[in-house]
Amino acid sequence: MTHPTVHRTTHPTVAELTRAHRSWWPWAVLVIVLLGTAASNGKNDVDHPVPLGVLLVVVATLPAVLPPLSGRLAGVSLVGSGALCGLYFALGYADGPVFLALPVVTFLVAAAVPVARWLPGALVGVGLLAAGLWARWEWHADEPHKSLWQAIGMLGVVLAAGAVATATRNRFEARAERVERAATEERLRMAQDLHDGVGHGLAVIAMQAGVALHVLDRDPAAARASLEAIRSTSREALEVLRVELATIAGESAPRRPAAGVEAIPALVDRVRAAGLRVDVVGEPGEVDAPTGEVAYAVVQESLTNVLRHAAAGAATVAWERGAGTLALRVSDDGRGGAVQDEGMGIGGMRARVTAIGGTFRAGPLEHGGFEVTAVLPV
Repeated sequence: MTHPTVHRTTHPTVAELTRAHRSWWPWAVLVIVLLGTAASNGKNDVDHPVPLGVLLVVVATLPAVLPPLSGRLAGVSLVGSGALCGLYFALGYADGPVFLALPVVTFLVAAAVPVARWLPGALVGVGLLAAGLWARWEWHADEPHKSLWQAIGMLGVVLAAGAVATATRNRFEARAERVERAATEERLRMAQDLHDGVGHGLAVIAMQAGVALHVLDRDPAAARASLEAIRSTSREALEVLRVELATIAGESAPRRPAAGVEAIPALVDRVRAAGLRVDVVGEPGEVDAPTGEVAYAVVQESLTNVLRHAAAGAATVAWERGAGTLALRVSDDGRGGAVQDEGMGIGGMRARVTAIGGTFRAGPLEHGGFEVTAVLPV
């Protein structure tokens, strides 16, 4: 079976996304807040020193340029930012870039932590900011309706900033999960290919070596044929191993076309040469490439299991065409037994068959032996 070569591509994680968010523009916001607050209060008569107001707003914005906080500290940063902005207004300082502080901090905190970690802190922060607007109206004769609408507007802006950051974070997490899932599936496919190709080759080699040792003294020609079969099979297994290892290492390696039903006769002959009698009943006929690849994998793994585990003298590969289906049965006359652990062999066959919409069954026969049945769509 073939699969695409794995390419080592990097995908930003949520932590990397957060660091990217904190790269340059939060610093630009901090500079704007500093200069803008100084300018807006310099043109107005305020009861307190302008540097104090600038300091309050800068410190309120500071969490935006610090490393991302997690856990309770994330909420504390939002509460602190809202409290400092509220104190700024309560002291009677003028409107200005101060309205950027809490939304920016909320966006960056929400990009780093789940909703439950940032939402309570953001609501408390907005509440403290609104309290500061109310205090400015009470203590410094500000316009009441303006303060009310400013508080409502800040609530909407802060929640919108958090919602956008959360949506962005969720999108990156979903993409990271998809990439990880694809990488896991690719690793499983590569392990399955190694199991099928190399495992089958080693099983045939072991059987051929047994045949060669058995006839070495009385039939040198048969022993020679077995050794030649071992050489041929080992080359194929080593080629499969080389290609898979090159793929794992990220190197480009030429891949042979996937084996289909046309390669099954050669597979059967190789198993027969290892000493197992294999009878073939029926013909698969013409099938599409995906179905042919799965059929080959099922026959290969089934016969490999017969060689390795069944202690059988004969096996049968039976084909039966139906209405839009191809039934494949591989049975043997070995010791059978219930399946305790499907492992990579039977589990891999089941996964391949179900992946193309077929059905799969494997289990002992009533009168001894074992049978694998796959019904494939054609």
